[in-house]
Amino acid sequence: MTLRDRTAGKTLSQAIPHRKAPLKKVVIEGKAGGRCYNEQTDGTDSDWGAVLVWDPPRRLVLAWKINASWEYESDLERSSEVEVRFTPEEDGTTRVDLEHRYFGRLGPGGEAMREMVGSPQGWGDTLRQFAERAGAGKPLAD
Repeated sequence: MTLRDRTAGKTLSQAIPHRKAPLKKVVIEGKAGGRCYNEQTDGTDSDWGAVLVWDPPRRLVLAWKINASWEYESDLERSSEVEVRFTPEEDGTTRVDLEHRYFGRLGPGGEAMREMVGSPQGWGDTLRQFAERAGAGKPLAD
């Protein structure tokens, strides 16, 4: 089974196989060295990254600790990175730029991972959900 077979038709959060129960919420601890993980409805956590740079309100950089087989990767040298930048616009809105990089660190499956996270079900879906919540004045966290 290929990465494309496992991720076809799934959103980014659904594609991560180490989750054992439905997703309750995504947590990014607000500090350099903080954990990035999913809280599941059964009370368990699933780590998927680490905070490398925490620079509010401008940007954050995360180690994406998921390998090309969509399994947890503890080695930072074999992890890709996600940088999110927040830029105030003249009209009072905020521009959000997301760059997912260093797919070469993942080995032969890195290109398939890049294609999946770059698809409409990948970061595009995540950013769309973020924009909907932010635009509606809904809290992004509990």
